[in-house]
Amino acid sequence: MKLRQWQAECINLALTQYQNGTSHFLALATPGSGKTLMASELANQLLKNNMVDLIICFSPSSIVSQDFSESLQLKTQERFDGLIGARGRSLTYQNLQYLDVNFWQLFERYRVFVIFDEIHHCAGSNIDNANSWGEQIILNIQDKAKFTLALTGTPWRSDAAPIVLSNYMHPSNKISCDYVYGLSEAITDDVCRVPQIIAIDNNNISVVDDVETKTFSSFKSLLMESVVPYQEIIENEAVIKYVISSAQKKLSSIRTKNSDAAGLIVASSVDHARKISTLMKTCFNEDTVVVTYRESEPTSIIQQFRHAQTKWIISVGMISEGTNIPRLQVCCHLTNIKTEMHFRQILGRILRMTGSKNQEAIMYMPAEPKLLEYAYRVKQDVPFEADVVKFEKMKAVLQEDIEGKDLSAVTFDKKRASPPKLEVALNGFDDVVEKHFLTNAYERVINISGRFQQESIALGLSELR
Repeated sequence: MKLRQWQAECINLALTQYQNGTSHFLALATPGSGKTLMASELANQLLKNNMVDLIICFSPSSIVSQDFSESLQLKTQERFDGLIGARGRSLTYQNLQYLDVNFWQLFERYRVFVIFDEIHHCAGSNIDNANSWGEQIILNIQDKAKFTLALTGTPWRSDAAPIVLSNYMHPSNKISCDYVYGLSEAITDDVCRVPQIIAIDNNNISVVDDVETKTFSSFKSLLMESVVPYQEIIENEAVIKYVISSAQKKLSSIRTKNSDAAGLIVASSVDHARKISTLMKTCFNEDTVVVTYRESEPTSIIQQFRHAQTKWIISVGMISEGTNIPRLQVCCHLTNIKTEMHFRQILGRILRMTGSKNQEAIMYMPAEPKLLEYAYRVKQDVPFEADVVKFEKMKAVLQEDIEGKDLSAVTFDKKRASPPKLEVALNGFDDVVEKHFLTNAYERVINISGRFQQESIALGLSELR
């Protein structure tokens, strides 16, 4: 497979720095741009040039670890199963804490090249401020590996802790990357799709308690008064139905051209995922694949979905970063995790360009203030003028769902005898095709794409000493 220009440039720069005595190399490349292929080719060249003996790869999940193993094997024509005769092994960061002295002695006996995918999971500039994974890297790899390649698509941590094997520029405390390939460049190069984001809001929200009924004109105003947590919004049945009805209609439209196109729903919990799956079946007669940390073989489930015809996969913490499912083109952000890193990683799952006729990439999310802040920040990287953020107001004619409930009135009930429940009035759905469906979802989408806040990323040659 021919390398993209950015991949070739990054490999050449890394080789040059390694040959000049630098041990550590940090590459920032936007999600979906092809970091796995780049890293595998760099590993192949290091082996061919007799610069290393073994290759070890660490990544955040078993599915990504398996993808790296397959990519490295394909590029090098060597085995990466860790058995006798293999050239290395691909592991998860979770494995770091369970590797014994026999494993770490490899770094004393051989020239080892270590790849760290999504390095931001590993924190620590020293032992005192390191997390458990970062501590193992500092103790056993930092000064013992022949070379390292750290990869990230989101070069920061939500807790603002320093990332292991990274340098920061003073006094700005900005991370110093050896190579940067942002979403703007990836869109220009036709490497990544232009994301489209729809923020779903409501202008007639009611909260009922023993004394009074309060009304709110948006999710923002509701959340600002702290009367209802965001968790209850994303768990509300009417909100879920509206979000997935919009996403379902868009995916069906895309599949008229791309018959294997698929959608991802990121849920907040296992129970939440099961609820969404049930609604997909009862409201749309749509089967879904659910993958969570509770499954016995989540990697196998994801691998099967990757090549299946099933339209939807619902995930809890399993498909948020690094997972390569190119046929994904629609996603629903229904998780209670509201960090910028997680937001960008979810968005990244639908950005990988393919050879299909339709290259739309659409994210649906509630119009929550933090998520909107991230969306507007991402907008800064659009390499052309575009109306990048639009809102869809929930609206529907009064109708009954399959349980006989009026979908135009859902309540946050704060009465003493009842747990909180949201009421959202949905007014004026134009066309109701079937009795039990929310069918007239807003179809207009927007062009939005992301920049990794170039003001917070400084290009520079970094050598960790």
